[in-house]
Amino acid sequence: MENRIEFTREMRDSYTILMPNMLPVHLKLVKDVFALHGYNMVLLDNEGPAVVEAGLKYVHNDTCYPALLVIGQFINALQSGKYDPHRTALIITQTGGGCRASNYIHLLRKALVKAHLEYVPVISLNPAGLEKNSGFQPSYTVILQAMLMILYADVLMCLKNQVEPYEDNRGDCARLVDDWADRLTRQFQRHPLASALGFRKNVRRMARDFDAVPYTAQDRIKVGIVGEIYVKYSHMANNHLEQFLLEQGCEVNVPGLMGFLLNALDHSIDDVNLYGGNRLRQLGAKLLMAYAVHVEKAIARAVRSASRLAPPPPYDVTRRELGGVLGVGCKMGEGWLLTAEMCELIDSGVPNIVCVQPFGCLPNHIAGKGTIRALREKHPEANIVPIDYDPGATRVNQENRLKLMLSVAREQRAGATP
Repeated sequence: MENRIEFTREMRDSYTILMPNMLPVHLKLVKDVFALHGYNMVLLDNEGPAVVEAGLKYVHNDTCYPALLVIGQFINALQSGKYDPHRTALIITQTGGGCRASNYIHLLRKALVKAHLEYVPVISLNPAGLEKNSGFQPSYTVILQAMLMILYADVLMCLKNQVEPYEDNRGDCARLVDDWADRLTRQFQRHPLASALGFRKNVRRMARDFDAVPYTAQDRIKVGIVGEIYVKYSHMANNHLEQFLLEQGCEVNVPGLMGFLLNALDHSIDDVNLYGGNRLRQLGAKLLMAYAVHVEKAIARAVRSASRLAPPPPYDVTRRELGGVLGVGCKMGEGWLLTAEMCELIDSGVPNIVCVQPFGCLPNHIAGKGTIRALREKHPEANIVPIDYDPGATRVNQENRLKLMLSVAREQRAGATP
C-alpha cells in the first residue's frame, strides 16, 4: 500500500493546485469554476522536449505515451522554480476502469518519489469515490457548474471549428471563445445557477455570435480527428495537429468531450444487459441518460434557431452510427465510441479522418486501427490514416503521412467533381 499524502483542509487556503492541460477551453472553464469556490488552480501550459525528457526520466518507457506526458508536465513544472513544491498539489483524473488511466495516479506518485518530491499531495478527481481528501470535497453546486462548463465548451469548440477556417480576420474565433469563457465565469460569479438558468439563451447567443464572424466561403477539405482521448485533444501530445491541418487548408472536426462522459454512463447500462447486475442502478443511469439526451436536443434546437451552423452531434445518434461494426461490450479505453465517432463523421460528410494512436494504448489500436478495414468495406469513400504518437516518433514523419492523406482527399474530391 503506497503512502498517500492527503490534501487537507489546511492546505486548501495556501496551496496551488496544478492541472495537466488536455482540453484548453474545457479545463480553463472548469478551473474558473473551482476558483470561484476557493481553489487556487493553475492550468499548466509548459510543453516541449523538456516535458518529454522528464517523463522518460521518471516513468518506465513502456508506459503509455499520455501517462508519460502528463507526469512529465507535472514534474517539469515542479522543478521549474515557478512554484513552491512545499505549497503545491497536483490533481489528476482517475477513471476506475480497466484502462491504465486508472493507474496514472500511482505512476505519478512513484515518479514523485524518484524526483524527491514525495511530499507533494496528489488529488484524485474521480466519480467513484476511489480516494478522498478532506481539503478537496466539491459540492453538488461545483459539480453541476463544472458539467455545465463542459457542455458550453463542447458547443464553443464545435462552433469555432466550423467558422475558424473561413474567418476574414485571423483570430476572431479564438477571441470569441475567450470572451465567452470570461462571460460564463462572470455569470456564475453573480449567481451560482446563472449559467444553468440561462443555458438555452447562452447557446443561442453563442451560435449567433459565431454566425456573425466575417468570413469568406471557400472549398476546404473536411478532416475529423478521433483516437485516444488525451492525444486527440492535447496540442502537446499531437504536435498541434489541429493547427497543422488548418494551415493545410482544412476544416477540422473534433468530437466533443460530452460524448466520452456519456459513453462511460452508457457502459453501466450495457453491462447489466450483457453481464447482469443491479437493475436499480441501471434505472438511475437510464434516467440520467434520458436527461442528457434532452439537454443535447435543447442545444441542437438553440443552435439551429440562431445560426446556419451545425450543433454537436447527439450521443444517441453517434451510437446508432456504429451499425454493428463493433459490439458495445468493447469498452476498454475509448472502446466502441472511437469506432462510432468515425462512422458518424463519415455519414455526416467527413470521410477524411486522422486516428491518433498513442504508444502503449492497446485498446485504442483495436478499436481504432483494428476497425479501419471493416469501415472501408462499409464506407468505400473513407480516407482514414492512423498516426502513431510516442517519444520516438518524428513530427516530419507524422506530417508527411497527413499530407499523403490530404493528397488522397483532393484526388477523391477531384474525381467526384463532374
